[in-house]
Amino acid sequence: MYGFSVTVPGGMDDVADKVTEELKKEGFGVLTEIDVAATLKSKLDIDRRPYRILGACNPSLASRALDAEPDIGLLLPCNVVVREEDDGSVTVAFMDPEAVLSLVGSPDIRELAADVRGRLQRVRDGLVA
Repeated sequence: MYGFSVTVPGGMDDVADKVTEELKKEGFGVLTEIDVAATLKSKLDIDRRPYRILGACNPSLASRALDAEPDIGLLLPCNVVVREEDDGSVTVAFMDPEAVLSLVGSPDIRELAADVRGRLQRVRDGLVA
């Protein structure tokens, strides 16, 4: 597995706002937000259910990662997907930093990835609390 997810009650915009709030509680900010549905509509005239990719970053953890491995930026930021399902429910999916950062093979990065994973799991849990 390269991620973990949760189904969250509410509309797309409300859930995305709640994700951002929960991320802040764990020290993350959203550096990028990609509206995939809008991009596919404008570029290819394809209609899709709402689908956003949030690029989340915890600056202190990112700095530690960059100190340990300068090319780690290729694997950052932590992506969080917020998507509307066919039944109207909203799924929030998180990349699993332990899975992704295991590519580096460094004990320092492995320890950091476990910390980031724990934080993202708390964000997930906070969405349904």
